[in-house]
Amino acid sequence: MIKFMSLGRWCVGMIVGVSGLMAAEPVNGDYVHEIEAWRAARVQQLTKPDGWLTLIGLHFLKQGENTVGSAPDNTVVLAKGPAHLGTVMLSLEGQAKALFNPGLDVQVDGTAVLAADLHDDKKSAPTVVTVGAVSFLVIDRGGKKALRVKDGESERRTHFLGIDYFPIDPSWRIEADWVPFEKPREVSIRNILGNVSPALILGKAVFTREGRTYELWPIQEAPDETLFFVISDLTSGDQTYAAARFLYAAPPVDGKVLLDFNKAQNPPCAFTPFATCPLPPKENQLPLAITAGEKKYRGEHH
Repeated sequence: MIKFMSLGRWCVGMIVGVSGLMAAEPVNGDYVHEIEAWRAARVQQLTKPDGWLTLIGLHFLKQGENTVGSAPDNTVVLAKGPAHLGTVMLSLEGQAKALFNPGLDVQVDGTAVLAADLHDDKKSAPTVVTVGAVSFLVIDRGGKKALRVKDGESERRTHFLGIDYFPIDPSWRIEADWVPFEKPREVSIRNILGNVSPALILGKAVFTREGRTYELWPIQEAPDETLFFVISDLTSGDQTYAAARFLYAAPPVDGKVLLDFNKAQNPPCAFTPFATCPLPPKENQLPLAITAGEKKYRGEHH
């Protein structure tokens, strides 16, 4: 039996303002305020002290001993932190354990320790190691373990340039038909590192735009879960981030799904080279210019 990743593993962006299905309506002040509030919440989440802008490293571990620290003689050389923080041991079974050098103010999930088992992000709550403004946790990508390192004082966070948007356009708030599949389908999702993992698709959203019909396949592993769309379109690489944009929607109600492309957002990979974002399956590569939502980030390109 194939074990599918939970939806949380795929939703690496941010879900803001996903609510129940509402009928599409003409633009008005309330709708403009809704989108503006969504944008403000999105920026607040992105720029928080442990948000995506704080990533300063992604280091894959080898089996056995991995010394960790900012000194160049370590196996894992951190961009910031103690010169010799300690060692992360990775077993043949993929279990990680950390041993920290004494005399350092190291905390694991908020408790000062000298050793700890490190649970990766396949768990609901990965173990977080903190020393000063620097923290790290273990992630699993394609069966390989890596340290994801964050710095609350990172330059990407302190020099964030903000997000640019297409003008708010209510015509991109579309009520789509939900077409459930008779049987759940397995789709291979590739991430930006080239790793491939299976995802479960329960149905598709079908909509029309200027007389043409389009469909989108969301990752959704339970009927009551938020729909997560990884999409690209004719603006990708020009006006918008080349790899993908994300769109979230509430679960279908009475055979309908509300797709609000004014809330199409950049994935974390648009802001940092240390994220591992999924890429759109072929079904979600639309021959359509979606001139709504977030534009390409003005900062560094990845």
